[in-house]
Amino acid sequence: MLKAGHTQTLTVNRLSEYGLYLADEEQNEVLLPNRYTSLADKVGDSKEVFLYHDSENRLVATTETPLLRAGEAGYLQVVDKSPHGAFLEWGLHGKDLFLPNRNQQGGVLVGHRYIVYLYEDSVTGRCVATMKLKSFVNNESVSVRPREEVDLLVASESPIGFRVIVNNRHWGMIYRNQIFRTVAVGDRMKGFVQRITDDNRIDISLQQAGFAQVKDSAETLLQRLRDNAGFLPLNDDSAPEEVARLTQMSKKSFKRSLGMLLKRGAVRFENNGIKLDTHGND
Repeated sequence: MLKAGHTQTLTVNRLSEYGLYLADEEQNEVLLPNRYTSLADKVGDSKEVFLYHDSENRLVATTETPLLRAGEAGYLQVVDKSPHGAFLEWGLHGKDLFLPNRNQQGGVLVGHRYIVYLYEDSVTGRCVATMKLKSFVNNESVSVRPREEVDLLVASESPIGFRVIVNNRHWGMIYRNQIFRTVAVGDRMKGFVQRITDDNRIDISLQQAGFAQVKDSAETLLQRLRDNAGFLPLNDDSAPEEVARLTQMSKKSFKRSLGMLLKRGAVRFENNGIKLDTHGND
């Protein structure tokens, strides 16, 4: 079945002067315009394409990668407005994503970015954006579990930390006292479910727990050393703020990672800092 807002792998069914007609397993066809084809294309080839409706409400295909697909949340910029709504940068040639007035909260300004969710309209079948996320992002039934690695989109900032969208489905929180790197609204990153409370609040950590965290942090510390000519002016007595600035990790994680690297012989103390030991087991 051909569905707007989704990436699908289709087969070249026939050639035309306008482009390639691609078909799914049920022989439903969609046009891939000449802009996205080459002379090497032939009937029977497979093509991974994204489907959307053009300005004349025709379903078309593109090989471009959109900034957002159906079922995903993102941080998109308003590029134009009309009496009926706003248009968002979508990453597609000649096609913006529509944000109807009814889906806005507090109005929007051209040039500004907003957290939106993309869904397929049940009446028209077209892709539209909404700033009203409650129907799509909620914690009524949580589908993640503690220690699970998840995809995050930073949605808003508060005095206690950052509210994030987890796997495009749930709300989570990263507390400020557990952040040791620069974080901003709109950032996409990986994280780990730290805790799920009885009322389904999800606490998120940017670091893994236990030995896995130490191993991962140790590799991060090694890379920091490589990026800084094999030396960092840090040791066990360094201030937590300085550790966070140079390594983007907590003092506790730094000390555990350093201990692992010292044990492996990958680093050594030198000149009031740590140096990459090229003769070690790096």
